[in-house]
Amino acid sequence: MNGDYLLLLLVLLGVVGRNSLVAVSGGILLGLRLAGLDRYTYPWLERVGIEAGLLFLLLYTLVPYARGTATAWELRRVFTSRRGLLVVAAGAAASVLNARGLHLLRSRPDTVLGMTMGAMLGVLLLDGVPCGPLMAAAVTGVLLEVGRWFGLC
Repeated sequence: MNGDYLLLLLVLLGVVGRNSLVAVSGGILLGLRLAGLDRYTYPWLERVGIEAGLLFLLLYTLVPYARGTATAWELRRVFTSRRGLLVVAAGAAASVLNARGLHLLRSRPDTVLGMTMGAMLGVLLLDGVPCGPLMAAAVTGVLLEVGRWFGLC
């Protein structure tokens, strides 16, 4: 299937699935392609896209500290309570899973459309919320590994 049609399909899935990020992303890439700017912008986006997205996500999570609504005292409690240590362990586990997800995205770009469609179905049918491709790839990596254990993949 032509890349333009895949991008158009992503835009439509984003609209139907109420995921404006997918719809806008697909629309921007399609617009760049149709304007003939893809040969300049696509390589740049491949180089800096993940880091830029993670930068904005990290900025979002640190705003409460910058505003003063989250304090250093709360941060201290994270490292001195069982709940806090469990939260730190969960963050570390998520980081490892996201690294595997990033590897999956880079090594198997054919999985992106399926993960996006699955995320849309989760929003539409299972009362889920839109998630990013890195999170979807992390979960996909885990499920593929479990599938391999049972001889399903």
